[in-house]
Amino acid sequence: MVERLGPEEGDERILRYYEARNVRLWGLRRRLVLRTIFFTWGLSQASRSVLKRAFDLIVGLVAVIITLPIMLLTALAIKLDSPGPVLFVQTRVGRWGETFPLLKFRSMYVDAEARRAELEALNEASGPVFKIRNDPRVTRVGRIIRKLSIDELPQLFNVLAGHMSLVGPRPPLPSEVAQYTPEHRRRLDVKPGITCIWQVSGRSNVDFERWVMMDVEYIEQESLWLDIRLLLRTIPAVLFGRGAY
Repeated sequence: MVERLGPEEGDERILRYYEARNVRLWGLRRRLVLRTIFFTWGLSQASRSVLKRAFDLIVGLVAVIITLPIMLLTALAIKLDSPGPVLFVQTRVGRWGETFPLLKFRSMYVDAEARRAELEALNEASGPVFKIRNDPRVTRVGRIIRKLSIDELPQLFNVLAGHMSLVGPRPPLPSEVAQYTPEHRRRLDVKPGITCIWQVSGRSNVDFERWVMMDVEYIEQESLWLDIRLLLRTIPAVLFGRGAY
């Protein structure tokens, strides 16, 4: 036997049907809109990452070719100045906490790491960073190449290998990261770099909290144009040695 509905009951059932259908359609539309937004954002991030990597490879390779004579002369000077290897390889922390071997020209005596404990009381830097203006562990050649940032040139090979970028927050030591607060860890959200806002704003003359703020500022505004501007500003900062020791 078929149930017969009155006019009012039939209207209410039809209304409830379309209301439920509209809710489902709205939920579907909302999911599609969100998926489109996330897809567009992901595509934008991927494009920017590919563009930044291409920029690093091209400029990094050109920089290696241009600075190769300087690197060869520096290697010879280090070898003649003090016993020990030309390069200093140190474990640093990169993007999202991944570690990698950072390359530098050796600017200190070979026992520098062992002597650090006895110099802790002389630390002039704030936060989980160790810096001394007249560090007795630095060699004669080391003082020159640190002042001119020549000791950082081997990191161009870190850039070509993909460990680092030309521009980004400086890679910290694992012991420093162990002391980081959640705010400090924001420095690890991008690939570390050879230069960044900190390098062109006084370097060692900037306290650690301000340093972190500069790195976060870079991360939030990261773009290829900003990288180019910072690289250009790095040249006079290196030549005048502001805040380098």
